[in-house]
Amino acid sequence: MSATPPQRLTTHPGWLRTTHWLNALAVLIMVTSGWRIYDASPLFSFEFPSAVTLGGWLGGALLWHFAGMWLLFANGLFYLVMGLVTGRFRRQLFPLRVTQVWQDFIAAIRGRLSHEDLTRYNAVQKLAYMVAIVDLIVIVLSGLVVFKPVQFPLLRTLTGGYEGARIVHFAGMAVLVSFVLVHVVMAAAVPRTILAMIRGR
Repeated sequence: MSATPPQRLTTHPGWLRTTHWLNALAVLIMVTSGWRIYDASPLFSFEFPSAVTLGGWLGGALLWHFAGMWLLFANGLFYLVMGLVTGRFRRQLFPLRVTQVWQDFIAAIRGRLSHEDLTRYNAVQKLAYMVAIVDLIVIVLSGLVVFKPVQFPLLRTLTGGYEGARIVHFAGMAVLVSFVLVHVVMAAAVPRTILAMIRGR
């Protein structure tokens, strides 16, 4: 009698893995080119080192930023639609309870958070992914005001005018970069998660 081959469990479908890596590329392009654009007219009393910016000069950075913007918009929209249509958002991100977030957060700090089942997110992951999704939407909307302030009067008002939109856009970028840094550190701590996002198993 032949032995039964081990079952290969799909953790992430192909569409999710593809959109994940395309979003990562779009975010990398937009953040680094955005830093170059910021340096041309700083909001605060600091600038980003040229070595970590993309575009070389303001015009080049704007071209890269717009390219990243269209990639992020198209890929992000596809991700949102697929997440809703397939029910993945409902299954993976809900329910989300404050008490569970706190318990998992304490467990993560103590290094006791289990990662045995990669098909399910813990409460901290659920909250982080939801914050990232909302943050990216805020970044896109505030970016529209910065790009075309006259054409989007309602958004301009909601973000506190052109300068207010720049601050909201910058704050959204800071939140996103913080999320990415924590996300990379946590993924490096559990290498199986990286393999799962590459292979799907």
